[in-house]
Amino acid sequence: MNHTYNRIVLLLIVIVLLELLKLLCKKRSSHTHSLEVGTCMTIGKRDVQEDQVGTLTTEAGTMAVLADGAGREFGGRIASRIAVDTCVEIFKDYNAFNNPQYYFRKAFHCANKEIIKAVEDESRGRASVGCVMVRDQYLYYALAGNVKICVYREGSLVPVSVGHTVAVLAQQKFHEGKLSRQDAIRLLEDQRLYNYLGKDEFKDIEIFDAPIKLLAGDIIVLMSDGIYDYISTREIEAVLYQEVTCQQKAYELIEHINTSSAEDNASVILIEV
Repeated sequence: MNHTYNRIVLLLIVIVLLELLKLLCKKRSSHTHSLEVGTCMTIGKRDVQEDQVGTLTTEAGTMAVLADGAGREFGGRIASRIAVDTCVEIFKDYNAFNNPQYYFRKAFHCANKEIIKAVEDESRGRASVGCVMVRDQYLYYALAGNVKICVYREGSLVPVSVGHTVAVLAQQKFHEGKLSRQDAIRLLEDQRLYNYLGKDEFKDIEIFDAPIKLLAGDIIVLMSDGIYDYISTREIEAVLYQEVTCQQKAYELIEHINTSSAEDNASVILIEV
């Protein structure tokens, strides 16, 4: 009787442990499953590729970073490489999902300091940077400069980020009552940057207010101005609509640039849920 009872208890314990193990495995895999990543770049007609990209998937989740460098000689390439390497290394060393805001601010401000150390001044090297993290179908993002972050959903490309151009700043100042309508209209076409990495007076980053809930089939899009300045939103949507891999979609977007009159570097990262 006791022997039979003990066997039943042991069997129940084994069953409970197996169920707990399944739940643990499911929870762990949910951070990284069903994410497909594609990246592609082109030098365009420039002499130097100043765009740099980086992606990394761990048990914690997936991160991606795109940096669009600018500057004399190789300064822009150096700046963008530092920005990407810094974001990736800090993501490796730190559980970024415990405090995403802290991770983004630490990564961007550390990268800014390293760029300033590496180049003489901002005219020799600077970078616009967009960085995203994805976990459990939630999107976290931050940026400095004019890298665009969007979400493609059900045929439409929806902008997530605003950016740090003079035109955006003019809109903000107008709504705050600090800029006249006439002056705001005059500045609406000004795409110069007022904030970027590699600047002594580097301002705070643009960062998510709340994580964005992603749906199955959504595609996160990070792109440099070498993409969105030369391809219309409708053309981008047409490429993303195709039933091909993320890598193929990224390649086709860059092929649109290579066959156009565009001269700038161009780069794109796609992450499909």
